[in-house]
Amino acid sequence: MRNIVHRHLGKMVAGTTIAVAGTAVMVAVTLPGTAGADDSGTRAGQSAPQAAGAAGAGEAAAGGRAVAPGVVEAAPAEGQQGKGRDPLTDDELERAEKIALSRQLFRSSESVDGDRGPQPLGVDLAEPEADEAGRPDAPRRADVTFYDYRDDTLVTRTVDLGTGEVVATGTQHGVQPPLSRAEKAEAAGLLIADPLGSGLKADYKDATGKALTSPDQLQLSGAVYRAAPGAQPAVLDQCGEHRCVRLFPKIKNGPWVDARQLVIDLSARKVARLDR
Repeated sequence: MRNIVHRHLGKMVAGTTIAVAGTAVMVAVTLPGTAGADDSGTRAGQSAPQAAGAAGAGEAAAGGRAVAPGVVEAAPAEGQQGKGRDPLTDDELERAEKIALSRQLFRSSESVDGDRGPQPLGVDLAEPEADEAGRPDAPRRADVTFYDYRDDTLVTRTVDLGTGEVVATGTQHGVQPPLSRAEKAEAAGLLIADPLGSGLKADYKDATGKALTSPDQLQLSGAVYRAAPGAQPAVLDQCGEHRCVRLFPKIKNGPWVDARQLVIDLSARKVARLDR
């Protein structure tokens, strides 16, 4: 059997050698530099002076004259004020939130961590009015949203970026927009501090050999949880009116941790486990 294997291997190697030799012959015959060459070594259709000039250019390049490097141009500077339906500029985002957060709103509201002032959620370019659609001179407005944890109210204030004034204010209850990064971090902090977070901390310890003490040690995704009849313990029945979170934590440079059965009520600052 050993001799048979060697014989087959010898045939394969020999066949490969023949194939390589054949390929080398083919390359030698079809090299583009030799096709159509005349006896003087110049290409067909090219005079000797032209060939000499081309050779001289090659020698000059080889002689050290560097080719100028490509230039990457910087992105154009972003203006302070956008135009039409352009996305809001960084300056507009900052100004809109500052204008929307009036002194009265700041003093009468509460953020996710219990500090004074509402929780910022986002700033978006407002839709134009019906009679403004398509107008190049239509005013640019921004919708600034906050969540007031004092009474679970979503506050939306519309800012006219041209005049710098708040032109509309709306409040809603039971409306839960996507979570901000700060809210997910606060939810993780509550979970880590709660006895129901012991499984998360044990998984983190197993994966890293270190203790989990801060949300900064995790990559956090999450979704708003809304109560459904009979789907959760009584402590979570107000989720929807309250701002509640299901977290999907991931250990940095490590695995995801399954925490889907745990819900954090940010309004009541409590953690509970779903029955199923």
